[in-house]
Amino acid sequence: MDELEPIKRKIYEIRGQRVMLDRDLAQLYHVKTGNLNKAVKRNIRRFPPDFMFQLTKEEFIKLKNDLIFQNGISSWGGTRKLPLAFTEQGLAMLSGVLNSDIAIDVNISIMRAFVAIRRMAATLPLPNTAADVAQLRKDFEELKLDIEDILRDQNDINEDTRMQLDAISVALAELQSKEPRQKKSRPIGFIQKEGEK
Repeated sequence: MDELEPIKRKIYEIRGQRVMLDRDLAQLYHVKTGNLNKAVKRNIRRFPPDFMFQLTKEEFIKLKNDLIFQNGISSWGGTRKLPLAFTEQGLAMLSGVLNSDIAIDVNISIMRAFVAIRRMAATLPLPNTAADVAQLRKDFEELKLDIEDILRDQNDINEDTRMQLDAISVALAELQSKEPRQKKSRPIGFIQKEGEK
């Protein structure tokens, strides 16, 4: 497997530019997203709008729908702020802000991944005929159906899990509602009451 593949999968096309998001970069750099963003804010003059921008709510929802984010924006477990997106120039500038050995190595790999994607895009043939366009549409529709099947399967699994949890809750409630039987016990010792033998 290509060592740059994990990085390539974290490069998204937003606003017509290839970008990486703050949370993915923080994961690669082995820092918290909040700490990465604090370092950027301390050096905000290095990041003009063509180097870094914050996603709009609509862009974030589209990414979420495309299975990039599992949670939405919330104060309990989800993303608390809309993510920051760094263009290739912003990533180069980020390397000057984060100076750890890990950050330097990761930045080199990120730059190589951007170059590899650019080369790959340059070598892709453009559709020349109506048949090429039709084939692309057909491939896209098949991919769309595959993704819908995966999502449907995931929802089925969630429904099955929910039903099992409901059954467990009902069983526990039934067990709790039954009164425990009191068993008559004999006193401990050698003394016996009259009539017992």
